[in-house]
Amino acid sequence: MSNYETELKDFPNIFSLKGKVVVVTGGSRGLGLHAASGFLQAGAAKVYITSRKAAACDAAVKTLNGLPNLQPGAHAISVPADSSKIEGVEYLLKEVAKTTDHVDILFANAGATWGEPFDTHPDAAFAKVMDLNVKSVFNTIRLFAPLLQKNASLEDPSRIIITASVAGIGVGTLGKHATFGYSASKAAVIHLAKNLAVELGPRHILTNAIAPGFFPSKMASDLIRMTGGADTLAAKNPSKRLGKPEDIAGLVVFLSSRASSHINGATITVDGGEVLGRGGMVESMLEEAKL
Repeated sequence: MSNYETELKDFPNIFSLKGKVVVVTGGSRGLGLHAASGFLQAGAAKVYITSRKAAACDAAVKTLNGLPNLQPGAHAISVPADSSKIEGVEYLLKEVAKTTDHVDILFANAGATWGEPFDTHPDAAFAKVMDLNVKSVFNTIRLFAPLLQKNASLEDPSRIIITASVAGIGVGTLGKHATFGYSASKAAVIHLAKNLAVELGPRHILTNAIAPGFFPSKMASDLIRMTGGADTLAAKNPSKRLGKPEDIAGLVVFLSSRASSHINGATITVDGGEVLGRGGMVESMLEEAKL
């Protein structure tokens, strides 16, 4: 029997992340916290959680370390840092490097939004969103690249996952609460992921983006309320529901595992088909724009 045929039968651990070292930016709540739970439950050994607020990081780590069925010794680690500034990213790298000599998975998830009508949309708000959602993502990946490359190989590449949004694929929020900077920033990181896939692929680092739709979270709660509420949005979704924690957890585990080792430069939507469905996000946004 050839090696190829033997490998085809080796499926029990195809989604396992046993022993992997993970860094999650924006990991103290929402999608980042959901993803971190997935990494740990898939067998990761260390998951570094970072966001600006130390108390939020500490609370998230306490929750994560209380999850059942973790691998022996597996744990989440709190590293508060402001990744919107290059100094914050440098500090994060320095702190992570104190307890590991490599990183296997980087989930670049830190982000912000701002809602304001077109005619009064402030320069400072647009700049703030672009700085955090695009520039800091690039800086984080650039500074962590040596740690990502350390243990990366052809057979076991390291992974970068960037959080984009369906707002970067279709039309985002318009009208009184327009999110021009957010939508532009998410389109930008989708294209950034493609460029990094080609740049870093030869270093055995795979880069992909995810594009979530509506997931109930602190950042999305106001937008969900202003566009009719969770029940209304769920009814307009082809899948008839909003996102759940396991939808994000499952996707990032897949993109970090052997199962996705030949996926590079892709953007995967996780929205139940909302951005494609007639009567979904675009219609909701256009209706809101008339207000």
